[in-house]
Amino acid sequence: MRFGRLPVWLCLLVLLPLAAGAAEEGGDKKSSEHKLTQSVSYLALDPIYTTIVDDNRAQGMLMVGVGLDVPDEALRDVATRSMPVLRDAYVRNLMAFTATVRTDAQPDVAQLANRLQTVTDRALGKKGARILLAQVAIRVNR
Repeated sequence: MRFGRLPVWLCLLVLLPLAAGAAEEGGDKKSSEHKLTQSVSYLALDPIYTTIVDDNRAQGMLMVGVGLDVPDEALRDVATRSMPVLRDAYVRNLMAFTATVRTDAQPDVAQLANRLQTVTDRALGKKGARILLAQVAIRVNR
């Protein structure tokens, strides 16, 4: 009895992967890309985390969510190619910023935006890209 069902199982093992592959090919044509915004000039960056140190101990973390609005297409291409340089400059600047941050008070968001805007202009070589702060949060260690 066991060997009578063997050909059926073998056929199922061969046909199921083929049917799954055909379903995936059909699904790729209809699936759409997830976008954060409809704006073509917006460039999203992953959140940046830096450690808040006080008295030679990690007291918490500062998380900054950032995006760039670059209306000029030529500058947008430069910004896209320069993204690793921009990210490195942001991290370095935020590490210096967290030296002044206290965990019992909200950081000055306007000062933070001005610092990141200056870094952006310097890294890209000219003005025209606007920094957009999406989120600023502090997590305190207990």
